[in-house]
Amino acid sequence: MSDIRPGGQPGQPAERPSDPSLLWPQGVDGTAAPAPEPAGAAHASVADDGARKRRLLLIGGIAAGVVVLGGLTTALLLNRDDAPQQATDAATVFLPSPTPTVAPAARTAATPFAAVLPVSVLQYALATSANDEGWLAAGAIEAYTEAYTDGGAGAVTVQAGQWETAEEAAAHAQRLAAELPAADAAPTASADSTAAPVALAPESGDVTVAGAVVGTYAWGPVGADGVAVWSNGTTVFRVTGPAESIRDFYSAYPL
Repeated sequence: MSDIRPGGQPGQPAERPSDPSLLWPQGVDGTAAPAPEPAGAAHASVADDGARKRRLLLIGGIAAGVVVLGGLTTALLLNRDDAPQQATDAATVFLPSPTPTVAPAARTAATPFAAVLPVSVLQYALATSANDEGWLAAGAIEAYTEAYTDGGAGAVTVQAGQWETAEEAAAHAQRLAAELPAADAAPTASADSTAAPVALAPESGDVTVAGAVVGTYAWGPVGADGVAVWSNGTTVFRVTGPAESIRDFYSAYPL
């Protein structure tokens, strides 16, 4: 019986096709051809893709709804009267420096030193000015006792003097500072036992101008008053007045 193969002649081997076919299910390399996909599988794949897309759309819609609902809830809570309000930064308020309510008196002295002495300091205006005989006797070449008023019950007394040398001025300032409480002492109570203690702690240190030391300062409570003493080169100053005003008066004094 002749050996007849698809595509061959009797007695001759048939040629193997390069691609699989129904008659020759193996290709040229002998590998079996993949089984054809059933017709229903393609429809099932399309159906699965459609179902998957619908689920993704449903999940996306739910997520969007949650976001919108959360935003509406937050808006409603923030608009409630009892909703906590966001804290705002406190604004820094700078109050203007006080100024006198009365006109200063004219100073009779006309020396260069007297000309630079202020006629007003904060709310205090010059009321009177006279030579300070005690400081002149202590070696000052010129010295003044000046009274300042705020137009009411507030009054401050300033003693101002100039010496020949900075060493002489420093020595006089040290004698005046020695009359004050020590810098490590506690504030003293006023003469009235029912009054609160004077809120002025003793303090001392250097007076500097442009970073250079030009003198010393000291202040402290004396009874119900406060006293500040300082030197600046060849000049010395002593201020007596309300304890709560002395430090501000000293800081505002231009010399």
